[in-house]
Amino acid sequence: MSFRSFMSAVMAFGILTAAADTRTNAGSAYLLSQSIDVSKDFADFTNTYFFADSLAGFDTSTGRGTISWKRQQLMPRQAFNANTYLHQPLKSLDFPDTAYPQNPDLGFSIEPVNGRTLRLRIHTSPVAPADPDSLSPMLAGPVANDASAWKVTRKGADVLYTSPYGSLRIQADPWRIVILDSEGRELSRTRTWSDNDSTQIKVPPFSFIKRGADNSRSINPVFSLTPGERIFGFGEGPGPLDKAGQKLNLFVTDPQGPESPDMYKPIPFFFSNLGYGMFIHTSAPLTADVGQSYIGANKLFMADEDLDLFIMWGTPKEILSEYTALSGRPEMPPLWSFGTWMSRISYFTEDEGRDVAAKLRSNRIPADVIHFDTGWFDTDWQCDYEFSPERFRNPRKMISDLAKDGFHICLWQLPYFVPGNKYFPELVSKGLAVKNGRGTLPYEDAVLDFTNPETVSWYQSKLGSLLEMGVGAIKVDFGEAAPLDAIYANGRSGLYEHNLYPVRYNKAVADVTRRIKGDNIIWARSAWAGSQRYPLHWGGDAASTNTGMLGTLRAGLSLGMSGFCFWSHDMGGFVTSTPEALYRRWLPMGFLSSHTRAHGAPPTEPWLYENPEFTDYFRRCAELKYSLMPYIEQQAATCVANGWPMLRALLVEFPDDPGVWTVEDQYMFGSDILVAPLLTETSARNVYLPAGQKWTDYQSGRSYSPGWHHIEADGPIKCIMLVREGAEIPTVAPAQSTSAIDRSTLRVTKF
Repeated sequence: MSFRSFMSAVMAFGILTAAADTRTNAGSAYLLSQSIDVSKDFADFTNTYFFADSLAGFDTSTGRGTISWKRQQLMPRQAFNANTYLHQPLKSLDFPDTAYPQNPDLGFSIEPVNGRTLRLRIHTSPVAPADPDSLSPMLAGPVANDASAWKVTRKGADVLYTSPYGSLRIQADPWRIVILDSEGRELSRTRTWSDNDSTQIKVPPFSFIKRGADNSRSINPVFSLTPGERIFGFGEGPGPLDKAGQKLNLFVTDPQGPESPDMYKPIPFFFSNLGYGMFIHTSAPLTADVGQSYIGANKLFMADEDLDLFIMWGTPKEILSEYTALSGRPEMPPLWSFGTWMSRISYFTEDEGRDVAAKLRSNRIPADVIHFDTGWFDTDWQCDYEFSPERFRNPRKMISDLAKDGFHICLWQLPYFVPGNKYFPELVSKGLAVKNGRGTLPYEDAVLDFTNPETVSWYQSKLGSLLEMGVGAIKVDFGEAAPLDAIYANGRSGLYEHNLYPVRYNKAVADVTRRIKGDNIIWARSAWAGSQRYPLHWGGDAASTNTGMLGTLRAGLSLGMSGFCFWSHDMGGFVTSTPEALYRRWLPMGFLSSHTRAHGAPPTEPWLYENPEFTDYFRRCAELKYSLMPYIEQQAATCVANGWPMLRALLVEFPDDPGVWTVEDQYMFGSDILVAPLLTETSARNVYLPAGQKWTDYQSGRSYSPGWHHIEADGPIKCIMLVREGAEIPTVAPAQSTSAIDRSTLRVTKF
């Protein structure tokens, strides 16, 4: 065995040891804040493997039982100059052998949540967590335990749970879980050794490992994938919406641009086109190999030692409602947040902010928010929660004056404090920052520890002063770099706290904003399961290219299928100056999203393009959204009530139409308006219209039947926008801000 392989086993996945600086990731040197590939730990010769073998016992009255696990090891195999490895039975050499079981029997349980959801918990230790739900910010509250819809029966040694929506069978020998629909058709099953019918490929089934490095354990549930099965969710990924064939590292990361597989917002939840979904209730790193290494297996490689899995049955909408009932839904954001946010990185002075507001009004561009990014304090990027006294004469008066003209103020900040920040010594001396195993700092920066109530109070007092001054929202930037090799104030390690950091960060800002302003609104980049309770999130620093536009759309649709009702992005991209032609095509997609922001490293204000016609076009796009505010209010309320996304993949709205399951460059804006952006420099594109109704072009009035059409975007807005037959779309006369909307102009158009 090589030294690198040995060190990989020793140092993988945040285990705290003296040699942490030599940790590797998937066989390569690990760079700070990279995502972690957990799957490599399940191909390590130094680990001991235990495979689910048979049902040792089960009590149908309590839903508790035991699984017998068989001990194995990895062994190299050579066949005609082809080297591989296989698992083989292992005789334990543990001493004393009477103290450590060769093949342990370990507990598991099945708990009904309601008629559509069951909870499967499997332990790899005889010691189960005392009360994992009370410690989990991923859950919105206590998990229901309603078994009234479920019937539990035995068939020989097997156990069957049946409800009107589906069934789950516990097969005794070999042990496996089988998921069936309401008519008894199999949807998925955990894989066992008997599923390997080839001498060439051996897919390791459901297992857990005990690491040779430290005897820590990690579990690997493996489910079958059916030919033609499609998998959706797993967070804000820019790749194809169907995750079948992909490998995803669910580890909160700053990917330095959201066009790669790494994610600001990975979410341990997915659903299948076959009618089931799964929420993996864990905060530990997780790698989902969704048929990537073997097309027939969905392998969930978890750094967690236990499996806590919610299995749900239903349509995409029903499954999203089930998942968000567990992990939470947002309260309605304020109406003004649905308006235009104007921003750049950065407005450095009061005069710049006032000038931007004045130009928005003089150009008659509807807008509700002026955002000050990284430069509103004395030193750019070094947040001290105070407006620079040299560049802001009277920030309180500025905020008040802009409010009279219909503007709310948003301010940037971050949870990291460099050594030069004036608060750095205080955070260290008071123990408010995350600590390493020695009680010092794991990073050069002091990182706020949101598991410490004193930290939260300190932090909220700083934000509270700004909110009381009149600030409307706080930008919750970063949050992806919570130290992995750290001990947090709640006693947990970074292995379990890294992915939870965005949820705690989002919550701290949302709570103080709601307490002072009465509004449930933030502007956040990072997220994990549960963050959707604290809207809203935006897509990060997208490239100003056609690829950046496509990746942004996919990311928003995928996040919506991961339980997030509201989402935004930087129209035109962030990184470089947006070409006017691309900006024109991107603007409709930005304004036909739940929330809308113009933001970039180079300025993106339309009048700076020095083309009056482009400024007029920007205004028309903004006026389109403001005219639709009554529709947006209606749809947002429905989304909040049900956990559905405003920016909605067609498959969520029309799951019975087989044609929609492959469409990933169109979307529903709410339930009635279909949007097909122009993703390349063209004036027309192919558009798929779901079956069941006719569709009417919102701009031209032309009608279309279901199916594929080549449609020209020949209206005043360069985008294809159609309304489903029977929809009633309420509109009002556009106003300069949402507070100025004249409700007496309300008009309802039936299509």
